[in-house]
Amino acid sequence: MRKAIVVLGLMLLGACRQLAPPHVLPELPAPPAYPSDFAGDTTGVPAADLHWREFFVDQRLEALIAAALEHNRELAVAIAQIEQARGFYRIDDSARLPTVRAGADVTVGRAGGDSFDRYSIGVGVPAFELDFWGRVRNLSEAARAEYLASIEAQRAFRLVLIREVASVYLFSLEAAERIQLAESTVQSREEGLEIARVRLDAGITSALEFRQAETLLTQAQAELAGLRLTKARNDNALAVLVGGPVPSPLPEAVPLAQQISAQALAAGLPSELLVVRPDITAAEERLRAARADIGAARAAFFPSIALTGNLGFASSELSALFGSDGLTWSLGPSISLPIFNRGRLRGNLTVTEANETIAVARYERAIQIAFREVADALAGRRYLAEQVAAQERGTRAQREIAELARIRYREGVVRYLEVLDAERNLFAAEQGLLQLRRAQAQNLVALYVALGGGLAE
Repeated sequence: MRKAIVVLGLMLLGACRQLAPPHVLPELPAPPAYPSDFAGDTTGVPAADLHWREFFVDQRLEALIAAALEHNRELAVAIAQIEQARGFYRIDDSARLPTVRAGADVTVGRAGGDSFDRYSIGVGVPAFELDFWGRVRNLSEAARAEYLASIEAQRAFRLVLIREVASVYLFSLEAAERIQLAESTVQSREEGLEIARVRLDAGITSALEFRQAETLLTQAQAELAGLRLTKARNDNALAVLVGGPVPSPLPEAVPLAQQISAQALAAGLPSELLVVRPDITAAEERLRAARADIGAARAAFFPSIALTGNLGFASSELSALFGSDGLTWSLGPSISLPIFNRGRLRGNLTVTEANETIAVARYERAIQIAFREVADALAGRRYLAEQVAAQERGTRAQREIAELARIRYREGVVRYLEVLDAERNLFAAEQGLLQLRRAQAQNLVALYVALGGGLAE
């Protein structure tokens, strides 16, 4: 018993040994604040406190996102990787406790003309490593950090999936509205071509003006066909992202002009991204795992001490098995000292130290990418709004120019070429306005995700 107490004392003493580097985060590799030109009002709602269902205003988009979060195959892989990492953590963590096995044995034999029987029952601890240098503890810590990193990686993928579904949906919605515009344009130009044909037959206009009207129609028809192809491809991409059935029937889509969320997002400070961005927290956990691996690699240079013990009963007679005379026990420590494999151990330590350097660089890179994504989206929030406003004014002006050109042509003041240019410019302006509205809505989604948009269910 006294020996057992000594062994337990050594175990407790060894538990205090820590050979892994301390987990100290590097200084923030980004400016302390976003550029004031477009950071906006700080009184808005933090994105991390805003659930995605509260952020999006389109119920059709919400239904598609919900289906993607349930059926997307890549997300299913990320969730399975969490279970995989949890299993590895349980395996490594179980080594910190002794394995206790129970067994019973009956031996019946004969030797030299005499028969013999032997009965035994007991419990044993096979080769339990006394973790004096923290090797097992650091391996367990590394597995735990990888497990936590997999959870954060899955959260980061969910945010990316929300952004991708919204982005493809907005592209598809833009294509649908541009198709409607192109269809109405084709119809009006078909009517214009028919009028030009009548005027040509009556000798009022020349064949040149008729061909110009025909060219205007074919341009709109080509644009319509291209838009239909774009929409078909976007719908196919959206189906892959969703990955499964969606509720039917879906709600009506909200027009692009109304896709802007009424919730104003507060930019906050770059340092807040360290907490709310799951990709950054995942990189931090991987840094923690790399440092724990260094501790395990350093511990491998020291002697490894293992303990084997058994406690039970043994007797040649079953009736006397549990008597005091049948009590048996054994306690056998063993020590293993690395001598001729120090080159391999040093190489392993070099690898783990290099992995730490890589993990630090990836952690800092994740912060820099997050800062840039937020800064870009903040700039887009301001300047895309200005672009949309200017494009709306320009489209209204272009619509009036086209109407005036048609009136002046009917009155014989200008040639049809001026009508051709005005119609072409109006069509391009209207298409450009739809593109800008999509880009504005898409940028606000990117800002929401870049700020670590809330995922709590």
